[in-house]
Amino acid sequence: MQYRQLGNSELQVSALCLGTMAWGEQNDRNQAFAQLDYALDQGINFIDTAEMYPVPARAET
Repeated sequence: MQYRQLGNSELQVSALCLGTMAWGEQNDRNQAFAQLDYALDQGINFIDTAEMYPVPARAET
């Protein structure tokens, strides 16, 4: 895995990011844990957990 320095910090983040926006909509909890385990095993330490983009998009009620 390639890593990049995060800004001026000493933190190193993976060049690849695991996006989690579809978790809970397109897969179940066990699949999400399996995906996370696989990503960590591959050296990914950059995980986008924002919930700003629901899939599929839906109106607030």
